[in-house]
Amino acid sequence: MTVTADDGVRLWAQRSGGAGDPLVLCHGGPGLWDMFGEVAGLLADVTPVIRWDQRGCGRSERCDGPWTSERFVADLEAVRRHFGLERMALLGHSWGAQLALSHALAHPDRVSALVYVSGTGIGPDADWHPGYHHTFRTRLADHPERLSRWRELTDRSERTADEERERAVLQWSVEFEDRERALEPAGRMADPWFGINHACSRALNEERERVWGTPELATACRALDVPVLIVDGARDIRPRTAVDSLAEALPHARRVILPDAGHLPWSEDPDGFRKAVAGAL
Repeated sequence: MTVTADDGVRLWAQRSGGAGDPLVLCHGGPGLWDMFGEVAGLLADVTPVIRWDQRGCGRSERCDGPWTSERFVADLEAVRRHFGLERMALLGHSWGAQLALSHALAHPDRVSALVYVSGTGIGPDADWHPGYHHTFRTRLADHPERLSRWRELTDRSERTADEERERAVLQWSVEFEDRERALEPAGRMADPWFGINHACSRALNEERERVWGTPELATACRALDVPVLIVDGARDIRPRTAVDSLAEALPHARRVILPDAGHLPWSEDPDGFRKAVAGAL
């Protein structure tokens, strides 16, 4: 299905499940695509879902941006209007959690509930970047051959599509607790492979560094009159303390920490994740 944004860019979207108000899913990245097939199946008897690929990524139209949170919030609004939703429940994962929160702050009257999964809070990158990079290198070094190959691919000025996919799988493998089998679920994340939009990723990450962590953002969160469920995997390599700033600012927030899950909590604790989301809806 194609959703047309207000500037004419075509976005891939898909609704699945039965009747009733759907849960709109915002995938991570930035620069990636919807990888929520497993989540849609897990929630099949809980809620219908709407999945979509953000502009310039995955199955959506390739374009030159613009790569700003404001533009992506407007695209999410286009998805809402296309499916005839007066208000919508949102679930965002990682970067998508930031996007979903940004939309709720911009249009609180159009959001019935927000499920904020594996985000990094509203503080500056310094709250989580150092801990993340340390644990990333430590985990990848569990298998020296993986670290060596990742470094080799990262240092190349140009990579083929196959090499891009291989590098991504190696990088994503650190997100899974089972280090011996980690390449398997990481490989599933890259199947199908659409290629990473690096321009999109760079621009939105640079925007976050400029805008996130400001007093104005904290003030806006304190005024947000929307129920929010924060879902964390305790084993996420991004320090969970970074999310404390958001949890403390929101007036209507509940937090569920899944002790045995990492950055993709539905993969490592599907029952706990399903129960948490069902409770929020």
